[in-house]
Amino acid sequence: MRTSTIRIATYNLQKCVGLDLRRRPDRSLRVINDLQADIVVLQEVDKRLPPRPSALPHDMVEQEGWRILPFGAPGGSLGWHGNAMLVRPEVAVGATSHLSLPGLEPRGAICADIETAIGPLRLVGLHLGLIRRYRLMQVAAIMRALRRQHSSPTVLAGDFNDWGRGAALDATARGVHFVPTAPSFPAPRPVVTLDRFAISPDLTALASGVHATRPARIASDHLPVWVEVAPRLASRQAA
Repeated sequence: MRTSTIRIATYNLQKCVGLDLRRRPDRSLRVINDLQADIVVLQEVDKRLPPRPSALPHDMVEQEGWRILPFGAPGGSLGWHGNAMLVRPEVAVGATSHLSLPGLEPRGAICADIETAIGPLRLVGLHLGLIRRYRLMQVAAIMRALRRQHSSPTVLAGDFNDWGRGAALDATARGVHFVPTAPSFPAPRPVVTLDRFAISPDLTALASGVHATRPARIASDHLPVWVEVAPRLASRQAA
């Protein structure tokens, strides 16, 4: 029997280096577990230099009951361009793919079709560029790629790197709408909403929040953000 909602979280790990300048993957994993999410989208999960080994060890993640989706490259990477997804065992995974994004700096997005407690879901994980022009090009590229696939309830999650109010992102990401979320950066005193979710019209966000309890305020320069998602039809029937 399907439950009414599913919790998705997004978290920029900053390569598991905290504000105390210590690399503590155990601390990062504690924050991930504290989110109580069914699915976690991660950014900056791998170290910077080739072969880009994971900053968050595979065995440590799997010992905590997470399933790592197969985006990693040879050499021990956990993700694609630092983007990764973790799911709980009850989440069934179908097709996965990745997309190189335009811009001066190397950027990419990952995509997974999954079967969840609320039904099929397409999840896109992303970390957009620092330059506005290229951010918008990257969002446009993602939306074009999604239009080439069969229709499915969709969630975009990640670090959008947008320091403004998001009007340009809204105009570019046609077919999805952004979930209102609180600021998540910088972690000690958040003032900017960098970490966000966008969902397709067949989904509704029932609740969202920023996880700010210890040790999240020191484990990364970003705080993790979560959203509770349900099918829009189901939410209307419940009302």
